[in-house]
Amino acid sequence: MAVFEYKGLDGAGKSVKGLIDAEGAKAARARLRKDGVFPTEVFEQKAGSMTRGKGLSMEVDVSKFFQRISQQDLAEMTSQLSTLLAASVPMIDSLTAVIDQCEKQKLKVVLTDLREKVNQGISLGDAMANHPKVFSNLYVNMVRAGEASGSLEVVFQRLADYTEKQVRMKSQITSAMIYPVLMTVVGGLIVVGLFVFVIPKIRRILDSMGKSLPFITKFVMGLSDFFLAWWWLMAILLVAGIWFFRRWKATPEGRYKYHSFLLKMPVFGPIVRQIAVARFCRTLSTLLDSGVPILTAIAIVEKVVDNEVLAKAIREAADNIAEGESIAVPLRQSGEFPALVTHMIAIGERTGELEPMLARVADSYDQKLENTLQGLTSLLEPLLILFMGGVVAMIAVAILLPMLDMSSL
Repeated sequence: MAVFEYKGLDGAGKSVKGLIDAEGAKAARARLRKDGVFPTEVFEQKAGSMTRGKGLSMEVDVSKFFQRISQQDLAEMTSQLSTLLAASVPMIDSLTAVIDQCEKQKLKVVLTDLREKVNQGISLGDAMANHPKVFSNLYVNMVRAGEASGSLEVVFQRLADYTEKQVRMKSQITSAMIYPVLMTVVGGLIVVGLFVFVIPKIRRILDSMGKSLPFITKFVMGLSDFFLAWWWLMAILLVAGIWFFRRWKATPEGRYKYHSFLLKMPVFGPIVRQIAVARFCRTLSTLLDSGVPILTAIAIVEKVVDNEVLAKAIREAADNIAEGESIAVPLRQSGEFPALVTHMIAIGERTGELEPMLARVADSYDQKLENTLQGLTSLLEPLLILFMGGVVAMIAVAILLPMLDMSSL
């Protein structure tokens, strides 16, 4: 089946539009008429397509440029599939049920494509591999492992748990950074407004007095003059700096140095390391528990940690495993993984319970990360208030001091 977008008229003569899945355009029109809708336009929707219609009647659907499938959408879809498969609902029927419940058009088109390919005899993992922007390498390999072992419903349950925990972690980080970022932006706009609109007017009044100004007033006036005269240069330097930084970070050497710097930052470095380690443990545990071979799992985890310094240590661990040795030794020797993590991995390898041990470490680091973010947020808020208050107070004092001298005269 395919997904068709339609426009038409209902029984009352009102315009209606929506999506319908059918074997073809003719079947879609027949189904719409059966539902009491007279179709005027029926266009097939394909994954990644931004156009509809043919020839001169072709239209471009601009909204699809801005529509994306979020991690939350994927988590909800995975949870629904997990529930349906656990209830012994066949795969085709499960996909049909998820498509009917799906509200996001782009995801609906992707799921319809999966159903068509599975109906043609292609494995679900291979069908998902055709949509790399939606299904990650980790997701595809876990589904393939589940199909090979005959435990696809269990794999989808683990994927549902994994994606939901990833969404929860991302939400915690985002919510922790919203207030500091908002405070910085608002405070910066206030300061820029003072420099651009308020201080120049005060400057004209003070210049007319012909009196000597205090040092702090001269300093603030000088900053205002510099900002007004050279704002365009600062904007050019900022854009050029961002462009050169991104070019440098795109190189292997630049990316490695940047990630190394992130890990060594005084306050945020430990948080970056905690996020990467939690992701490493959670992902590796989920992959191994789903039956993915360890070397394949290590290759996937190397990309998931999103840090070249830690990825290098993981690659060395993969070489060690290929030679039949331990994974914990190279991780410990790299010095990039905390001692607790390598110690727990070594115990898990000795006892044959590596997967649950990794899951416990991931849970521990998730909790530790949540506590760290809460503490950092509670510390950042008063510091930002004090800093922005100090800047505004300095500007106010610089303006008020000569005013007070004028009033005394």
